[in-house]
Amino acid sequence: MEAMLVPPWLEPLLTSTFFTACDVHGESTRSECNMYCMDCAGDPFCYYCRSTRHPDHRVIQIRRSSYHDVVRMSEVEKELDISEVQTYVINSARVMFLNERPQPRSSKGATHICEICGRSLLDTFRFCSLGCKLVGIKRNGDACFVLDSKVERDIGGGGVSRRREELREGIVKDIYPSTPPPTSNNSRRRKVEEVGELHVEGWLVLLLEAIKGT
Repeated sequence: MEAMLVPPWLEPLLTSTFFTACDVHGESTRSECNMYCMDCAGDPFCYYCRSTRHPDHRVIQIRRSSYHDVVRMSEVEKELDISEVQTYVINSARVMFLNERPQPRSSKGATHICEICGRSLLDTFRFCSLGCKLVGIKRNGDACFVLDSKVERDIGGGGVSRRREELREGIVKDIYPSTPPPTSNNSRRRKVEEVGELHVEGWLVLLLEAIKGT
């Protein structure tokens, strides 16, 4: 169940250590390991490793804000359902923190707090970071990181949508069952009944005329 709620590369990302020097390109100017490949889900790597080892892969760049790792919303929103996670605008870009941060002070009296770590939030979100949302999924199972479109594609060509539509149509059919077409036996029975009704009506007319004549 958890595999359907969390992509396999997310937890390795959240437990990785970034901004260390690359073992291969340590002497270069851009040798800090601040890149992560969602396809390989391995160790972080530097700018130069990306072009040689991950040229056609899905790669995101990790940045720093107040000594904590963040990722731009624009880089992950097509890969993750990031709803319910607090975002911040830093250097004109909207970002979110990878993991929980130490509490600077008590959050008592805060209007909004993280459901996992209790950190005060700016808006009506449930979690302060991707890591806290992951903990919430494992603990309660009432959230999800996988986008609906990805679930449908993984299952196969919109199978989820088709199944939902089939179920919806089935409910409608149960509520409003269609009238079955008349069978040949039903048709013959109806004709006999109609003829019988005509004979009865004829006898009633004759009886009324006889009564009037008397």
